[in-house]
Amino acid sequence: MNAILNVTDAKARFSEVVEQASQGQDIIITRMGKPVVRITRYEPTPSNQRLGLFQGQLRIADDFDAWPEEIARDLGMVD
Repeated sequence: MNAILNVTDAKARFSEVVEQASQGQDIIITRMGKPVVRITRYEPTPSNQRLGLFQGQLRIADDFDAWPEEIARDLGMVD
Protein backbone atom coordinates (compact mmCIF):
# COMPACT_ATOMS: atom_id res chain seq x y z
CA MET A 1 0.00 0.00 0.00
CA ASN A 2 1.29 3.47 -0.88
CA ALA A 3 1.46 6.33 1.60
CA ILE A 4 0.72 9.78 0.19
CA LEU A 5 2.23 12.89 1.78
CA ASN A 6 2.55 16.49 0.70
CA VAL A 7 6.03 18.05 0.57
CA THR A 8 5.64 19.83 3.91
CA ASP A 9 4.60 16.65 5.75
CA ALA A 10 7.33 14.63 4.05
CA LYS A 11 9.98 17.15 5.16
CA ALA A 12 8.66 17.17 8.72
CA ARG A 13 8.57 13.34 8.86
CA PHE A 14 11.62 12.59 6.72
CA SER A 15 13.14 9.97 9.05
CA GLU A 16 9.79 8.15 9.21
CA VAL A 17 9.45 8.31 5.41
CA VAL A 18 12.91 6.78 4.98
CA GLU A 19 12.13 4.04 7.49
CA GLN A 20 8.84 3.15 5.79
CA ALA A 21 10.48 3.08 2.35
CA SER A 22 13.31 0.88 3.63
CA GLN A 23 10.68 -1.62 4.78
CA GLY A 24 9.24 -1.81 1.25
CA GLN A 25 6.42 0.74 1.37
CA ASP A 26 6.26 3.18 -1.54
CA ILE A 27 5.79 6.81 -0.51
CA ILE A 28 4.19 9.26 -2.95
CA ILE A 29 5.06 12.93 -2.41
CA THR A 30 2.60 15.50 -3.74
CA ARG A 31 2.90 19.20 -4.50
CA MET A 32 -0.32 21.19 -4.68
CA GLY A 33 -2.27 17.92 -4.69
CA LYS A 34 -0.43 16.39 -7.66
CA PRO A 35 2.00 13.47 -7.33
CA VAL A 36 5.57 14.52 -8.14
CA VAL A 37 7.88 11.94 -6.53
CA ARG A 38 7.81 8.31 -5.48
CA ILE A 39 10.22 7.18 -2.79
CA THR A 40 10.92 3.46 -2.81
CA ARG A 41 13.36 1.00 -1.28
CA TYR A 42 16.78 0.78 -2.93
CA GLU A 43 17.32 -2.56 -4.65
CA PRO A 44 20.97 -3.19 -5.59
CA THR A 45 21.70 -4.56 -9.06
CA PRO A 46 22.46 -8.29 -9.06
CA SER A 47 26.23 -8.82 -8.94
CA ASN A 48 26.29 -10.96 -12.10
CA GLN A 49 25.46 -7.93 -14.26
CA ARG A 50 28.80 -6.26 -14.81
CA LEU A 51 30.66 -4.71 -17.71
CA GLY A 52 32.88 -7.10 -19.58
CA LEU A 53 30.94 -10.19 -18.54
CA PHE A 54 31.25 -11.70 -22.05
CA GLN A 55 34.63 -10.21 -22.92
CA GLY A 56 36.51 -12.53 -25.27
CA GLN A 57 33.46 -14.75 -25.77
CA LEU A 58 31.74 -12.83 -28.58
CA ARG A 59 32.93 -12.03 -32.08
CA ILE A 60 31.49 -9.26 -34.23
CA ALA A 61 31.89 -9.64 -37.99
CA ASP A 62 34.10 -7.06 -39.72
CA ASP A 63 31.18 -6.01 -41.95
CA PHE A 64 28.67 -5.82 -39.08
CA ASP A 65 27.69 -2.22 -39.81
CA ALA A 66 28.11 -2.33 -43.61
CA TRP A 67 24.97 -1.60 -45.61
CA PRO A 68 24.15 -3.40 -48.85
CA GLU A 69 25.08 -1.05 -51.71
CA GLU A 70 21.50 -0.62 -52.95
CA ILE A 71 20.15 0.34 -49.50
CA ALA A 72 23.11 2.64 -48.78
CA ARG A 73 22.46 4.44 -52.10
CA ASP A 74 18.72 4.77 -51.31
CA LEU A 75 19.57 6.26 -47.94
CA GLY A 76 22.01 8.73 -49.52
CA MET A 77 25.03 7.21 -47.78
CA VAL A 78 26.95 6.75 -51.06
CA ASP A 79 26.77 8.42 -54.45
